[in-house]
Amino acid sequence: MHELQDIGSQLVDLSTERLAKLPLPDALREAVRMAQQITKHEARRRQLQYIGRLMRDLDAEPIRAALAELNGTSRAEAARVHALEHMRERLLEDEAALTDIANTYPGADTQRLRQLRRNALKEREQGRPPHAFRELFRALRALQDGKDIGHDY
Repeated sequence: MHELQDIGSQLVDLSTERLAKLPLPDALREAVRMAQQITKHEARRRQLQYIGRLMRDLDAEPIRAALAELNGTSRAEAARVHALEHMRERLLEDEAALTDIANTYPGADTQRLRQLRRNALKEREQGRPPHAFRELFRALRALQDGKDIGHDY
């Protein structure tokens, strides 16, 4: 029961946008919204207990998994990040990897990726902060998420 209250507390600490992404029943979503608005300690504690009580009646595993993914702690998310890092390193080591990326993601802006690669290599060579290196990662993540990287920045 305390574990369910802890999950409820994590839900209350989320922003409105992140909360909207979670698969919550309407009653639980409303209880979480009310708890977010409560400022008095005792009233908030009782609302958290109520949230825990609501969660007893449903399967908490999908909520727990969604929270883990939002927090970046799920194994699937960790594997995804590692795959993106590997793709970025392959691209930095060999420009031919750009062809593989273009074949995998037909909508990829290869000119932009080539420019980011060039800038990241220059940063690394000059010992500058890794701005383009990080931007290359964000561009690859946007590709994997199916976003248009030409307009994402």
